[in-house]
Amino acid sequence: MKRPRSEALPEPKAIDRFAGPYRFLSNFFPRPLLWQGERWPTAEHAYQAAKCSRSDDFRMIRNAPSPGAAKRMGRKVALCEDWEAVKEKVMLAVVRAKFEDAHLRRLLRATGSAELIEGNHWGDRFWGVCRGEGENRLGKILMKVRAETRP
Repeated sequence: MKRPRSEALPEPKAIDRFAGPYRFLSNFFPRPLLWQGERWPTAEHAYQAAKCSRSDDFRMIRNAPSPGAAKRMGRKVALCEDWEAVKEKVMLAVVRAKFEDAHLRRLLRATGSAELIEGNHWGDRFWGVCRGEGENRLGKILMKVRAETRP
């Protein structure tokens, strides 16, 4: 039996992958953002560039052809001296900037109270969860920003 168009789908208890209809939650999502007075192709570009201690590395990452390339470049740069102490604050600022976009903000709000889990298969247990283990720091930041954007 078909569901009537006016009937809303039930809210999921958890969103455990930033793919398909939830791809917009990923830092790789192709939506430009304004952060620290500069336009960035993706949140991943902005975050990876923020870790650079050298301006030429910063520019290289900013101009990377894809978020994946930006991430790979970010693994090879000299880090800012205090990077480990500030990286979560930087991620929060970048995610807030990303969701300044009205359409993305509506999509984020539409996740309701679902737990947002950056599930992955590449072993990131700091920002996400892999094979059931991880701190899910990105998911927690997204839920914080979602709460901040509620009217």
